[in-house]
Amino acid sequence: MAMNNPYATYKQTSIETKSKGELTLMLYDGCIKFIKRAEIAIHNKNLEEKNTNLIKAQNIIRELMVTLQGDSSLVGNMMQLYDFILTKLIKANTDNDVEALAHAEELVTEFRDTWKEVVKIDRQNRHGNGVQGKQPSFSQQ
Repeated sequence: MAMNNPYATYKQTSIETKSKGELTLMLYDGCIKFIKRAEIAIHNKNLEEKNTNLIKAQNIIRELMVTLQGDSSLVGNMMQLYDFILTKLIKANTDNDVEALAHAEELVTEFRDTWKEVVKIDRQNRHGNGVQGKQPSFSQQ
């Protein structure tokens, strides 16, 4: 009988119990982590590590693009910003461009910080601690 890895089981359960907003926040955090790793790799002239991390960051942005729903102007604006971030990540990867990487990181960090506040309000509403009223409507699915 094969034993399950307790860490892997915990990690999977942790992901399965997250709200959609919390999962989106995890994507932003992961993207920032891979961008930072890529920046270090560029400075260390480790092209393979840079490429690996930037591909992961690009895949996260693509996932965020796929999950956008609706046809509001907000969704359209977010799609354009995600596309801009993706372009900067590709430029950083092909040209070892730390400036393009910094622009991408700045935007992803702004999204993450805003989303963190949305998740905080959502938690307060769901658990009855603090702000009462209408629950936030997550456009990221």
